[in-house]
Amino acid sequence: MWGVKLVGASSTVFVHRPKRVRVVCAVAAVSILLLFTLIGTALTEVGEGVFRPGDQYAMIGLGVVFAAGIMLIARPRVQADETGIKVQNIVGGYQLPWSLVRKVSFDRGRPWLSLELENDDTVSVLAVQAVDREHAVHAVQCLRSLHAQNRA
Repeated sequence: MWGVKLVGASSTVFVHRPKRVRVVCAVAAVSILLLFTLIGTALTEVGEGVFRPGDQYAMIGLGVVFAAGIMLIARPRVQADETGIKVQNIVGGYQLPWSLVRKVSFDRGRPWLSLELENDDTVSVLAVQAVDREHAVHAVQCLRSLHAQNRA
């Protein structure tokens, strides 16, 4: 089963990352880096030497920074086992025991999965996205199964 790592004799860890967003971000990051590298190398001394080597390196550096920023969007990940769930979103994350999670919710029309907590709070799980279709359905089924096993 994809996304499940065997840790011990009786313990399994479910790990899930979005597919489509990672592909789109990788293509966009490479494109941005290539574009800024092309612009940086194309900047030559024009007229009275407006663009110097430092300007060229700065353009390439900006490309690296923008590409890294785009790749942050591909960062989300969810990891679950019998003790709880660990959610890593674009910025920040949560580590929750199953006893705090009331429901694993992925309602129709919602872009990603959410966890409804016992204190009526909601945690978005950006790693499970509707655009991934069957990949997301599999993740929801695994998370709901782990939740049900460990809440009983």
